[in-house]
Amino acid sequence: MNVLEETKKIEQEIIKWRRDLHKIPELNLYLPKTTKYVEEKLKEMGIEYKTLVNGNAIVGLIKGNSDGKTIGLRADMDALPIEEETGLEFSSTHKGCMHACGHDGHTAMLLGAAKILSENRDKFKGNVKLLFQPGEEYPGGALPMIEEGAMENPKVDAVIGLHEGVIDERVGKGKIAYKDGCMMASMDRFLIRVIGKGCHGAYPQMGVDPVIMASEIILSLQKIASREINTNEPIIVSVCKINGGFSQNIIPDMVELEGTVRATNNETRKFIANRIEEIVKGITSANRGTYEIEYDFKYPAVINDKEFNKFFLESAKKIVGEENIFELPTPVMGGEDMAYFLEKASGTFFFLSNPKVYPDGKVYPHHSPKFDVDENYFHIGTALFVQTVLDYLK
Repeated sequence: MNVLEETKKIEQEIIKWRRDLHKIPELNLYLPKTTKYVEEKLKEMGIEYKTLVNGNAIVGLIKGNSDGKTIGLRADMDALPIEEETGLEFSSTHKGCMHACGHDGHTAMLLGAAKILSENRDKFKGNVKLLFQPGEEYPGGALPMIEEGAMENPKVDAVIGLHEGVIDERVGKGKIAYKDGCMMASMDRFLIRVIGKGCHGAYPQMGVDPVIMASEIILSLQKIASREINTNEPIIVSVCKINGGFSQNIIPDMVELEGTVRATNNETRKFIANRIEEIVKGITSANRGTYEIEYDFKYPAVINDKEFNKFFLESAKKIVGEENIFELPTPVMGGEDMAYFLEKASGTFFFLSNPKVYPDGKVYPHHSPKFDVDENYFHIGTALFVQTVLDYLK
C-alpha cells in the first residue's frame, strides 16, 4: 500500500473535519461538542471506542488481522480562551474561544489515520489505540486518561504524537523535526506571596515593604540559571505576573509573584523548586517579612526514546524523504503533557511544520488570535501516523 497516495485520497475529508472542529473550540476538560463529533466519525468508520474523563476523552481501538503489539496514536482536542482574529470563513462560533494551537488539525489528522487503518486491518497484526485527549492546554488530560486505563487492555507498547504549526525558522514547510531524549521541557508553576506590613508611602520605616522584597526575589531567581546550573543545560525561571498595591502612596501588605519554571531533567527540576523557596525564605527573613509559596509540579519533560526514534525516522523517510527531516539541536522549552504517555511506553513526539503565511508575508505563532496552519500538509501528518503503524505492526 502506498500510504502517501492513500492519505492524499482523503485529504479533503481531513480538511473538512478540521474546519468543522475549528468552528466549535472548547476548553480544558469539558469538550462535549468536540467529543460528540469525533464519536460520530468513529461510529461511521466502524471503530469501537470508549470514553474517559467524564466523557471528554475518547480511546478508540482498531484490531488488526491477528494478535500482536499495540501502538497508541495521540491527538489533543482542546482550544484556548482567545478571541479569534483570522477572518477565516470557518472561524470559531464560540465567543472568546479559539483553536489557536492546532489541536483541531491534530484531531483531524488522527481521524484520517483511523479511517485508513480501519479499512486496512488485514495489513497489520496487533492493535492501534486512538488516544483523543482533552485538556492539554490546561489542566492536563493525559494523566487522568492514563489513570482511567487508557494505556491498558490492551497494554500500549509504543506511542506517538505530533504537533503542527510554527516550529522553527530552520524547519521549512512540510518538514518534520525531532530530537532524541528530551524533546520538550518540563513545565512547573509557582505562586509566591511576599508578606510585609503596610504603611504610608511617606513613612516606610513604619512598615515592612513587600515591594522591595519582591523586587529582590525577582532578580535573585534569575541567578539560578546564570550562576547555579551548568550554562549548557537549558532552564528557565520566569516571573510572569506581579500583583500588589492599590494606591500610589500606600505600601501594601503583600505582593504576589507568579511564574513558570522549565527544565530538561528531574534532578534540575527538583533543585530549582528547592532553591526558589530557599531564596524567598532568605530574602523575606532578612527584611523582617514572611512568605507563602505554592509550587505545582505540572507536566514532566517530553522524553523521546532514542531507539524508537530510529524506527520512526525510517518510517518518516518513506513519507517526507530524509531531506525533510530536521534534528533539533536543543530541547524546545514549551511544555506538553504527551510526556505522561511517553512515561508509560516508549515512543516519539515530533513536530510537523505547516505554518500559514498570510498575504503580507507574516506568520503568526501558536496562541496568537491570528494563528493558522497550512491545510495542504494535513495528509502528511496522517501518513506519518499510518506508515509508522504499518511498519511497527507488520
